[in-house]
Amino acid sequence: MCTRFVYNGKETIVGFNFDIDLSEWEHTVIAEKDRFFIGIKMSDNKYHSFHGINRNGNVGTLLYVHGNDNAQFCGNKSCYTIADLTENFIKGNLSFDDSLEIVKKKKITYAPDTTMQAMFSDRNGRVLIIEPGIGYRLEKEKYSLITNYSILKPELTNPYVLSGDNRYEKAKDLLQGYGENFSISNAFDVLRSVRQEGLWATRVSFIYSVAKNKVYYVLNNDFKNIAEYQF
Repeated sequence: MCTRFVYNGKETIVGFNFDIDLSEWEHTVIAEKDRFFIGIKMSDNKYHSFHGINRNGNVGTLLYVHGNDNAQFCGNKSCYTIADLTENFIKGNLSFDDSLEIVKKKKITYAPDTTMQAMFSDRNGRVLIIEPGIGYRLEKEKYSLITNYSILKPELTNPYVLSGDNRYEKAKDLLQGYGENFSISNAFDVLRSVRQEGLWATRVSFIYSVAKNKVYYVLNNDFKNIAEYQF
């Protein structure tokens, strides 16, 4: 359960709510010289950067989605997993344009252990939505928004929308109402409005300002205590 948006006003601002079950996944916030990311501990006992920001302005996030058979892991050179694509993008191994060429030429699949979709953005406000087994969309709009259901073919995941889950609609209504002066404070208002509690609570919320090349983040819905990381 996660929410991600990109807002293009006078400056480009990115927001992300990371919602996770602590009994299933171990995570930590990691700030490095060139990366800020939410590290997820995997079977290799390393923290992987599937949700994060590179100092070059690229932001990548993975969001759980109900899977489709056309995106099953294949393991050959004609395929590229969404997890590897996202982590390479965040690490700076791939540019935005590199990633776009990959989704055009290769079959994007799930990793072996989970079904995910992704949103990439760059410092110019371009957005790439990638849904394995479905397709991709390149856009630069006033805002882009994604949660845990398909944007490209919503009819495929509508049957799996959880009762009462109106995060997408609530965030969309707020984002539509803002103008050119969309601010860090506005971005936190959006994330706060769609925060989750309980088993799949929001554990990390981050905002990234392209103009300042700075990350603002809070832990465990404590929006009164905002930490900052300056690249």
